[in-house]
Amino acid sequence: MSVDLKSDKEGESRRTWLKTAALAGIAAVAGKSVDAHTAEPAPAKMPARRIPIAVSTYSYWHFGKEKYPVEKVIEDAAKLGFDGVEILHRQMENETVPYMNKLKRLAFDNGLSLPLLSIHQSFVQPKAEDRKKDVEHTIKCINMAVQMGIPAIRMNTGSWRTAKRDANYYKDGKEPPIEGYTDQDAIKWCIDSMGECLVAAEKAGVVLAIENHWGLSSNIDYLLEIYKPLASSPAMGMNVDTGNFVGDPYPQFERLAPYATIVQAKTYYGGGHYYDLDLDYKRIAGILRKANFKGYISLEMEGKEDAATAVPKSLQLFREVFS
Repeated sequence: MSVDLKSDKEGESRRTWLKTAALAGIAAVAGKSVDAHTAEPAPAKMPARRIPIAVSTYSYWHFGKEKYPVEKVIEDAAKLGFDGVEILHRQMENETVPYMNKLKRLAFDNGLSLPLLSIHQSFVQPKAEDRKKDVEHTIKCINMAVQMGIPAIRMNTGSWRTAKRDANYYKDGKEPPIEGYTDQDAIKWCIDSMGECLVAAEKAGVVLAIENHWGLSSNIDYLLEIYKPLASSPAMGMNVDTGNFVGDPYPQFERLAPYATIVQAKTYYGGGHYYDLDLDYKRIAGILRKANFKGYISLEMEGKEDAATAVPKSLQLFREVFS
């Protein structure tokens, strides 16, 4: 049998070359790992995360005689550079599907989200049939939120309505129960009624964000007593309003911040419609950073100044402190 010496030499030469190349590659990688800290530039620092800021349609309409169109708020929000629009249910022109689709499309065309639908309901009602009506109202609003692509609904505890809503009320929030009942009765009604609503909310994929919105929720201990037994539901959330605290707001805000799903932030340019507050938003922003809050800030401009000037000023303030 004859042997092709030339072919054998060429094969050996090729094997030697491959082995040498492989060893050189390993050496290069090893050298790179050893000297990586000096050979490669440090990675660029990531920019700070931009907190999304929405504006509530309420900022343009404080329950006046003539409703300010939601459509105009959406268009203005886009021009000013907001990230979203919170819709106040009572400000909507109607509840028809074509109208809701119109709002959803208008927001989409303007590059805006619709993060929150703020509704009004009360579970602080002694009669079971009255509470049932507000449960049904909430479920109807859950379906509306789904239609508009809104992921969360603002919820209230409700109130006894036994105290006049004057300047003194907003200072202490005190409201005695109806004769024959206690605050603990009302807390139970809230837990039970919210629990019913959460069944529908879970199926719809909508968060029910309970707010410190006067009434029973003026007492932060009461608010947490209602929230915590329901917190295991994936549909349970909390909307923390910076302006709705009795007494020193900051310690109370600090208590609620870890539970916040969304934050409504009030400004009072031109003097407040109901009361005045001088809020330290740098301090508030620091509390939210400490709580690792990443959600929406929704502006509620509640001052008497024209929204055309007060809303842009509010946005500028929020961009400075929250970004």
